[in-house]
Amino acid sequence: MKTGYLQFKPEFGNPDKNISRIKEMLSDKEFDLLVLPELANSGYLFIDKSELNDLAEDVETGKFCSALKEICSSKNAHIVSGLCERSGDRFYNSSILVRPDGKISVYRKIHLFDEEKLWFTPGYSSPEVYEISGENFQKVKIGMMICFDWFFPETARTLALKGAQIICHPSNLVMAYCQTAMFTRALENRVFTITANRIGYDVRENKELFFTGESVIVSPKGEYLCRGSKDKEEICITEIDPDIALNKNLNDRNNIFTDRKKEFYNL
Repeated sequence: MKTGYLQFKPEFGNPDKNISRIKEMLSDKEFDLLVLPELANSGYLFIDKSELNDLAEDVETGKFCSALKEICSSKNAHIVSGLCERSGDRFYNSSILVRPDGKISVYRKIHLFDEEKLWFTPGYSSPEVYEISGENFQKVKIGMMICFDWFFPETARTLALKGAQIICHPSNLVMAYCQTAMFTRALENRVFTITANRIGYDVRENKELFFTGESVIVSPKGEYLCRGSKDKEEICITEIDPDIALNKNLNDRNNIFTDRKKEFYNL
């Protein structure tokens, strides 16, 4: 199964340019599952909630979602991407799974970071696991989490306990810890993780953010299969065997799920 990430610099307020750049970068690429950064349609650094009225989109009718549907259909592939989502009168920092047939599943970020709490409504349901299939693979289960969700081990553990073999992780990371910490998230759950981060500076009025790049793909054994640069737009696609993530045994006597002492975890 060919999996990977696309690392780029979404331009704030310019979804048309962001769509164009994604299409350009993917024009000659083949993959089964690809992960894009958080808020890939809108950019990240908001200064006023009114900006979401122009930049957030409905999953069913939005032009960014429609563009991803076209890409997935033409390549017979799946894409997970961050999305600035509008649903009714609410705005969500969301991740979407787009399938080749155009069907979209949505996860809404439950752990909002810093000023995200000013702009977005937090997700209100547990992260779910979805089954995907393709010409090169059959019945692989994937889950989604977004950026700061990594800081809460329960997020990845919940997805793993629900059967996820691959955790897709759209991100706009500004702290320097996550790329190293994903070693632990992958290892402690024995899953593949794909963190697609963005690069570059965002400067808007009196605000400035630096994004750390270094997107990573980590195996269930804690191996770094891909690691991006800090400041370059790039794609990494690697072949994996997702069935490896079905084996939760560390040795003949230890299984990371059956060894759990749930009676002590009721906090």
